[in-house]
Amino acid sequence: MAKKEEKTNVMRALDKAHIPYRHYAYPVEDGHIDGAAVAAKLGQNPEQVFKTLVTKGAGGGYFVFVIPVAKELDLKAAARAVGEKSVSMIPVAEINRVTGYIRGGCSPIGMKKRYPTVVDESSLEFDTIIFSAGRIGAQVEVAPKDLLGLIGGKTAPITAHTA
Repeated sequence: MAKKEEKTNVMRALDKAHIPYRHYAYPVEDGHIDGAAVAAKLGQNPEQVFKTLVTKGAGGGYFVFVIPVAKELDLKAAARAVGEKSVSMIPVAEINRVTGYIRGGCSPIGMKKRYPTVVDESSLEFDTIIFSAGRIGAQVEVAPKDLLGLIGGKTAPITAHTA
């Protein structure tokens, strides 16, 4: 008998909120778990696959930013979006303590605490976006407005413009 895929806390939260989603699984044995590799493994547009980044503001608070996997976070724009003087990425060693997730499996849904969250405004160009389901090897596809409603998030232009 085939083992049934175990639901993640992210999927359970989406189920509880009656938010429709699509689940994706991808192989992790090759060690390639960065966002661009995940988008390629899923055969998805990297502009539609998002990563979750956690920062700490100058005032000591934590902030979450969700951006396309092929883009970089504009730290100045991110700070403006949350009303901080500045924000900086937290060290990888702190991710689990702050969020309850590990690097590569961090999702904007289901963190230990609800932190102010900003999703890049480019998400609104798509009917759905894909992001971590809270475990390496698992992704979910959700309408951006449903995600924003569930996490109490907002959108803003927070990615760096590349030449």
